[in-house]
Amino acid sequence: MVLPELKRLIEQMGKEKGIDKELIVEALTSAVLSAARKKLGQNLILEVQYNDDVGEIEVFQFKTVVDKVINEDTQISIDEARDTLDDAAELGDSLGVKLDTSSFGRIAVQTARQIVIQKVRDAERDKIYDEYKDRKGEIISGFVQRFEQGSIIVNLGRTEGILPTSEQISRETYKRGDRVRAYVCDVRKTLKGPQIVLSRTHPSFLKSLFELEVPEISEGLIEIVGVAREPGNRSKISVKTREKDIDPVGACVGVRGSRVQSVVQELKGEKIDIVPFVSDPVQYVCNALSPAKVDRVLMYDELHAMEVIVPDDQLSLAIGKNGQNVRLAARLTGWKIDVKSKSRMEKKEEPGAKDLMRLSGMEEKTADLLFREGFKTLPLIASADPEVLTTLSGISKERIQQWVSEAGKLIDEDTAAKEPAS
Repeated sequence: MVLPELKRLIEQMGKEKGIDKELIVEALTSAVLSAARKKLGQNLILEVQYNDDVGEIEVFQFKTVVDKVINEDTQISIDEARDTLDDAAELGDSLGVKLDTSSFGRIAVQTARQIVIQKVRDAERDKIYDEYKDRKGEIISGFVQRFEQGSIIVNLGRTEGILPTSEQISRETYKRGDRVRAYVCDVRKTLKGPQIVLSRTHPSFLKSLFELEVPEISEGLIEIVGVAREPGNRSKISVKTREKDIDPVGACVGVRGSRVQSVVQELKGEKIDIVPFVSDPVQYVCNALSPAKVDRVLMYDELHAMEVIVPDDQLSLAIGKNGQNVRLAARLTGWKIDVKSKSRMEKKEEPGAKDLMRLSGMEEKTADLLFREGFKTLPLIASADPEVLTTLSGISKERIQQWVSEAGKLIDEDTAAKEPAS
């Protein structure tokens, strides 16, 4: 290559791809060395270097000065060395001869080109990975590019992100070209390059949305303590502040609900309850069960459980549709919560393990086990973490999830049956 062409190529590649000049030179010299070995032989002692002054990649073949040549590829006689290369050559010296790179041929040049392309591609991938690994935990925007087996491939500009089916909100639909905002939950290195895994269901997505909408959070004046989500349906977040003149709930709600509504719109209508965090666990659980009003609470430290008694007209509100309100409150606070009506407590009704037998496929020994572990009622089952119940009972997670859902429906039926007909 002539001077202007090679220098221009290196500068152009560096500018277009955003890659250091040293890396491109390394890729080129490595490519030429590979091409030279392929053309001239693998056993030669070759050295390649870039001469920046003349804009040329130079290839040298080295031979050791010996008294008697055994291998002509790597050795040269002392007489020939002194006659053709260096009249002061001594035995054992290593002498280099500059080779004509034009003799490598078309195949060698193509090989060199492929190596350069691969080196540049690898460097681009590493650069993208380095850029996005530091953005893990951020919200980024892109456009729907295509769909692959249920996953959404999102165009992020210089690269693509993947929004797996498991990280999509079930009732959201997209078409090609739609704008998508999502949470970067993982950045992985793969053979095809960096994979940016996105999520719209991650609890931290909701948290990050509030950080964007509420300046007091990003400034550290308000802290989001906990998040519990059932993506696409309902969520609860708890907030606190050390500043006496700041109302953390009011700041998150905004004037006329403007801030929380911005988050709700981004989540396509997901309902969000914002509750104040307090260090008193009883009061915290009462706050988490909002909007229901609590009459009194019995706390059992050894079981890390609470029995919450509510007025009869607040029972359905406290439990929520299919047990959703009490389930989210339990996840948010980390306490087992058993909601009971005031009238039932006054009558000292205790259904015992038999109440759990109403669940489809429930065996008596499993019901007794769950009862002994503190999951005595349907509300406790409806609000339980399926992972915990699976570990305790040894029952499959799918069956446990079915019981959690079914318990919520049974509670709804019981509540509806007790309400007077209008």
